Amino acid sequence: MTATLHDLHRTLGSTGLTVSPLGLGTVKLGRDQGVKYPSGFSIPNDAQARHLIELARDLGINLIDTAPAYGVSEQRLGPLLQGQRDHWVIVSKVGEEFIDGQSHFDFSPAHTRLSVERSLKRLQTDRIDLMLVHSDGRDVEILRDSGVYETLAELKREGKILGYGLSGKTIEGGLLALEQGDCAMVTYNLNEQTERPILDYAACHAKGILIKKALASGHACLKSGEDPVRASFELLFAHPGVGAAIIGTITPQHLSDNVRTAAAVLSQQQ
Repeated sequence: MTATLHDLHRTLGSTGLTVSPLGLGTVKLGRDQGVKYPSGFSIPNDAQARHLIELARDLGINLIDTAPAYGVSEQRLGPLLQGQRDHWVIVSKVGEEFIDGQSHFDFSPAHTRLSVERSLKRLQTDRIDLMLVHSDGRDVEILRDSGVYETLAELKREGKILGYGLSGKTIEGGLLALEQGDCAMVTYNLNEQTERPILDYAACHAKGILIKKALASGHACLKSGEDPVRASFELLFAHPGVGAAIIGTITPQHLSDNVRTAAAVLSQQQ
């Protein structure tokens, strides 16, 4: 029998959202330019994308991550998720646009509101579960000076988003994001653990943590014969602050293998 994550869902901080420990990242459904992967890939067609999403759901995944900066990812997900909205916890972003192969950033209140309204239309939904600020690296400056967090708080009060946070690049930004918001998306893997203080803070204050780049390439610290995916999940899920890891595969076999490994690690840690 195939291992699944159905019985391993957990609460994401104090957001009220219950998520699978792995989420499906969808940058590869929407763009193939300017992505930091070691090898090229083809964007899946609609049938392949539908199969991937159905497989994720069958494997017990209920968390899906997208962004306006992911090319046409949001536009494609809208029709693909029709009729199953209540199954999915949808994460999207504000602040970064990807136009003609280049990233452009706008964290102003006007653009933040426009971006959220546009994401709602593209995703064909009346609410987005988590909206993250897609930082350009100036985390603290953005949170303090741009008005983006205040605008997201308004949108939460209006019911258009259920929670908000930061996909950032600094410890200071992550901590500030959690103090004032619901969630942070941080880099944490076998090679890169400098943002661990954000996980520690989240664990102590019941805040949500999503992990990006969980399966970083180049696992130089592994002994020969060790499974890098298993070692990565053992590291992640040993930390009580971690809610879920976003995995951006478009290969069904990789998705199944990742779920099987995560389920084995989580079952062992219980």
